[in-house]
Amino acid sequence: MALPPPSPAASVLVVDDEPDLRTLYELTLLREGYRIDTAATVQEAQQQLQDKRFDVVITDMRLPDGLGLELLLALKAQQRPERVIVMTAYGSAENAVEALKAGAFDYLTKPVDLKQFRAVVASAVQDNGKSGRPVNTNEKPLQRTTGGREALQKLVGDSEAMQQVKQRIVKVARSMAPVLVRGESGTGKELVAQALHANSHRAAGPLVAVNCSAIPENLLEAEFFGAKKGSYTGAQQDRPGYFQAARDGTLFLDEIGDLPLAMQSKLLRAIQERSVRPLGAIQEDAVDVRIVSATHKDLAADVKAGRFRQDLYYRLNVIEIAVPPLRERRGDLPALCEALLARIAQESGMPVPLLSPELLEELACHPLSGNVRELENLLHRAVAMSDGDALHVDFEPTQDDLPPPPASTSVAAPTTGTIPRDLQAYLDQQEREILVKVLHETGFNRTATAQRLGLSLRQIRYRIERLNIATPQDNEPLDV
Repeated sequence: MALPPPSPAASVLVVDDEPDLRTLYELTLLREGYRIDTAATVQEAQQQLQDKRFDVVITDMRLPDGLGLELLLALKAQQRPERVIVMTAYGSAENAVEALKAGAFDYLTKPVDLKQFRAVVASAVQDNGKSGRPVNTNEKPLQRTTGGREALQKLVGDSEAMQQVKQRIVKVARSMAPVLVRGESGTGKELVAQALHANSHRAAGPLVAVNCSAIPENLLEAEFFGAKKGSYTGAQQDRPGYFQAARDGTLFLDEIGDLPLAMQSKLLRAIQERSVRPLGAIQEDAVDVRIVSATHKDLAADVKAGRFRQDLYYRLNVIEIAVPPLRERRGDLPALCEALLARIAQESGMPVPLLSPELLEELACHPLSGNVRELENLLHRAVAMSDGDALHVDFEPTQDDLPPPPASTSVAAPTTGTIPRDLQAYLDQQEREILVKVLHETGFNRTATAQRLGLSLRQIRYRIERLNIATPQDNEPLDV
């Protein structure tokens, strides 16, 4: 995505105690058409900020008389409009995460790559809505586009819980800080990622969504980072990975908790260095992407159990957005049903069915442990089975949908003596992990998976859909 040329009026304050670096940054930005001021200490920078307004402040983290973080916190406390870019020493991941959590627009790792430096500054200036006029501190820095509003409208519901989610999306969309979207299966985590992208300054760039649980482990590196021709059997031409495809946009990593530990390490390096090395390549590719990830798991618990890297967890979870389950926002049911029925009718080429108070009452009494996805499935079934204007929901599963009788060898209960707070969510998680494991072992052959687990093919398909388990399309013929 080519950023528009910066306005001549855009002003930047560079704060660094090394004269050579200050000169390098100043000359680089002057060539881009910015007005530049410099400072060597926190005190000098504070004086400059007191005297005038800037569009962007670029500050080293460590200065002779304090931390650049002090400038960031002071600007935030004063509700100043300046976007702050923090520069940290190589390998200081903790400093970068701390700065992003404090509200920094972005960070750069020293030694700074000048191409990346120019791109990040241009993004910060653009995000500030600079148009050649004086900065008004009362202006909102980000005006949502039509696409941004439409993406937010897809998150149907006006309950307090959903209003908080939407407000948080708008607030954090303008930052480059990684976002972790947490919520149960079927709550709409991907819609949150779409809204974050659509309301960011990267909206014109690509949004690449990746289901981490659906990629065979031996293909993960090639899928994420790309591969050169001949790098492995079947690689007949160069192919980009997800990072290259999402350049100048957003990379959405769904079900991030399912990544193997070995891949977690490589992903962490790619995020920190902002570069990837395709399989078979000698040089690395610089990639400018924003990372949004999602999970239905308790990643903090997985970190304690050694299943998820702590450093990657803190890198991804700079900002967290929790999507509430449907049972916590039942007041949104009427609006959700109307929106879902309208979509079902449009896809089916039929009039929108009538949503009766009796149907809403039935749905309100149902657990809806599968959240919005389960609600949509119920409405699909109701529309398909309807023989008139009125809809009726059949909550009872068919015989094939019921689990098989307990086998002689059963899954052992937790030995910790603790009782899960949400039994259905706990059972769904156990069932999902078993299914994903066996699907991987059988090469995503559903027929073989059904035989291994003593289920019918229909039962396997039902569970894969209910638990939102993605499987490669090229394995579909194996099921017939």
